Amino acid sequence: MSQNLPQIAYVSTYVPKRCGLATYTKHLRDAVSKAKGPAAPDLVVAMCDPDEIGHYRDSFFLPLLKNDRDGYRAMAERINQSAADVVSLQHEFGIFGGDQGSWVLDFLEHLTKPVVTTFHTVFEHPTPPYAPVQAEIVRLSDRVHVMNRKAIVHLQDQFQVPPDKIEWIPHGAPVPAAGDRQAIRRRLDWKQRKVLFQFGLLSRSKGIELVLRALAKSVQAVPELLYVIAGQTHPEVLKYEGEAYREELNVLIRELGLGPHVRMIDRYVPEEELVSLLTAADLYVTPYPGMQQITSGTLAYAAGLGRPILSTPYSYAKDLMQGEDGLLLPYGDVDAWSAKLIELFTYPGLLAECERTMAEIGRGMHWPQVGEQHLRMFAKTVARKKWGMVDVV
Repeated sequence: MSQNLPQIAYVSTYVPKRCGLATYTKHLRDAVSKAKGPAAPDLVVAMCDPDEIGHYRDSFFLPLLKNDRDGYRAMAERINQSAADVVSLQHEFGIFGGDQGSWVLDFLEHLTKPVVTTFHTVFEHPTPPYAPVQAEIVRLSDRVHVMNRKAIVHLQDQFQVPPDKIEWIPHGAPVPAAGDRQAIRRRLDWKQRKVLFQFGLLSRSKGIELVLRALAKSVQAVPELLYVIAGQTHPEVLKYEGEAYREELNVLIRELGLGPHVRMIDRYVPEEELVSLLTAADLYVTPYPGMQQITSGTLAYAAGLGRPILSTPYSYAKDLMQGEDGLLLPYGDVDAWSAKLIELFTYPGLLAECERTMAEIGRGMHWPQVGEQHLRMFAKTVARKKWGMVDVV
């Protein structure tokens, strides 16, 4: 790696905002900073609403109001005049203003610094109004980063992106702690339980009902089963329906007689606690119904920590699991999920084998390695823009 390490400006939501993208960008920035060593802090263009702007007062923050269209062009000019060598744009359609986030194009069109865009959503068959916005982002970016190898094919098929413009780097994940897993289980009162775990902002897109119905068919054979669901209700869900969905789940839990077998942690779970919960769990589940989902930070965390996984075969899960098709079950097939839960928890050797497989997969996803890979990608992009060369580091 060259000693001329680039200064980066990240464009994304950012903590303390409680969303997956904000958390991801914080971890990415920290990991790249550690890979660089002592250096001036990298800038963060923090996408926010007016009531959030006060959270971003540190000197490295450049808050940008989502719904201030003039602000996008002004921010591009500010970045152009800054010490940043490259811009890392974290793209999700919902975080930018305009029709499907189209105002981000105002920012990109006036930017003179090289841009690496990370797509957190890539559609296999994009349609208007998403497709034109994404096509323009691709055109205005110097490099595109994805975390799912299938996304490379989608971008090439739909937008004719040259192969040397796309780079795959896995989603980052925490490094497993060296602590005593059994001690954590005792503290959580899980020592005598067989624990399924799922976390994330609660919404109707998480497939929780599927696991509940499968659990109801499994607990007679495996009475120690406990399904732990961690996370507060998604803020957008709260705006439109309050806690109606959580109440529906509680009603279903009562109807199925699952009170002793389900525990809901109805709050924001800090990172350190989340890692402990994941470490202590026996099986991580993502029973998501949306098969096109191209990334999942929660699944990446579980894999990085080497936890056994059971999932529906959505795009990211299929890419991550690398052929472990026996752990990918159809959405809606309650009988298949129930049978697999009974099988995994009746024959402990199967669960141990899953754990070994996921530990091997997760080894390349830890944030220190992912940070170093991003730093090389940023440096290559700067060199390519400056010298017209692809690999100068």
